[in-house]
Amino acid sequence: MAALSKVPTRAFGKLGLELPRLGFGLMNTSGTYNLPPPDSERLSLLDHAYSKGQVFWDTADEYGDSEDLLGKWFAANPEKRKDIFLATKFGIRIIDGKLNPSSSPEYCRQAIEKSLKRLGLPYVDLYYIHRLDKVTPIEKTVQTMVELKNEGKIKHLGISECSAESLRRAHAVHPITAIQIEYSLFCREIESPKTKLLETARELGVAVVCYSPLGNGFLTGRYRTVEDVSGPGDRRKVLPWYAPDNLTKNLVVLDKIAEIAKAKGITSAQLALAWLLAQGDDIFPIPGTSNSKRLDENLASASVTITEEEEKILRQLANEVVGERFQSRTGFAYGDTPPLE
Repeated sequence: MAALSKVPTRAFGKLGLELPRLGFGLMNTSGTYNLPPPDSERLSLLDHAYSKGQVFWDTADEYGDSEDLLGKWFAANPEKRKDIFLATKFGIRIIDGKLNPSSSPEYCRQAIEKSLKRLGLPYVDLYYIHRLDKVTPIEKTVQTMVELKNEGKIKHLGISECSAESLRRAHAVHPITAIQIEYSLFCREIESPKTKLLETARELGVAVVCYSPLGNGFLTGRYRTVEDVSGPGDRRKVLPWYAPDNLTKNLVVLDKIAEIAKAKGITSAQLALAWLLAQGDDIFPIPGTSNSKRLDENLASASVTITEEEEKILRQLANEVVGERFQSRTGFAYGDTPPLE
């Protein structure tokens, strides 16, 4: 996989994989924060990512037409499939405007068949349970995923937004390669003694993939009002950080972070990503963008060094941020499941 040499790599779990420190989150290429650009622009962005060695791609069946878009790219570039480590997910369903996950064995099988058809591929490299449904014992879901692996449809197993106990139970059925969780300077619950998720992942040798590593763009400092995130299709206006009682205090923190970044000659986004990378070689942020220049900016963060003093100051500043993360309001964060009977 020659393209990987252009981006620093680390061991991805304990199963012999080496992946880029920074993955490419594809949620926003299909219009989560705005209306999706034309296919020509999005396919060009994928070309650019590949040319830069950004070949750890992360999508999901619920990210609009993302899997269809990838299917078009792979159809046009079949020789490059071997260089891409592709992750997708199943389990999130929106019914009548409400989150209604399913991690049942039956839905898992239906979902992978639909994903593979949309992607035009015989397999994906990493398949995540996107959300646990609180109904299906995780052992049953993982056993179905093992069957899919044996059938050659997936190569590695992952879980998103799980509890430490769910991870432990899943890992007892089959080694879990990666968990995916919201982790950023402003979202550090994974580290806490209450969740014990980071501790458990490290005990088991499971890679930690960090979604929303830039706080849905908030940590970039470019979005300073609710109006900045109120364009067509933009979901971010509901983030608690933008609530009127919180925003003024949070902007003070963002401005102090920007001062640190400016003194280092980098952007706030690069500082936030570099901070996350400094938390350990098992940490893999997956920032998303629909802009090739932002993609290059994100990749450059891999060469930024965070000093011990900067680490201390950044954590102190982050402690001043007010407003919970949005996922905690859904009822499916750090998900658990019933015991297997």
